Amino acid sequence: MYHNILVPVAFEEDDNTKAQAALRVARALAAEGAQITLLHVIEQVPGYAVNYLPKEYLAETRAAITAELAAMASAVPGAVSQVVGGHSGRTILDWAEEAGTDLIVIASHRPGMQDLLLGSTASQVVRHAACAVHVLR
Repeated sequence: MYHNILVPVAFEEDDNTKAQAALRVARALAAEGAQITLLHVIEQVPGYAVNYLPKEYLAETRAAITAELAAMASAVPGAVSQVVGGHSGRTILDWAEEAGTDLIVIASHRPGMQDLLLGSTASQVVRHAACAVHVLR
């Protein structure tokens, strides 16, 4: 059983089925009194594109993600939520190491051609994590 579990959450799809599945696995693997952290990484918008977005877009997006993640965390005993900025794979790894995470539960998708060339976030986490990683498909 694990005591400090990190569940990275991506809001890329219309539903949060994968995130809910990851939370179920995290709860099943959690020791009594474990902390479960839901983490969302907001990727930086490239400088050339940020000028084309409405001024309030980034702040409103962050607020909406923060609220959604907090609502998800409130449904899980011992869970907290964090929204941070950065590159998703590297930020998840750094956050997990700094927080003393002993398990990362991460959802993945079927790899496509773009993943073979660039790599997916889940594969980067699996390759470089200093703790156990449980991947859901």
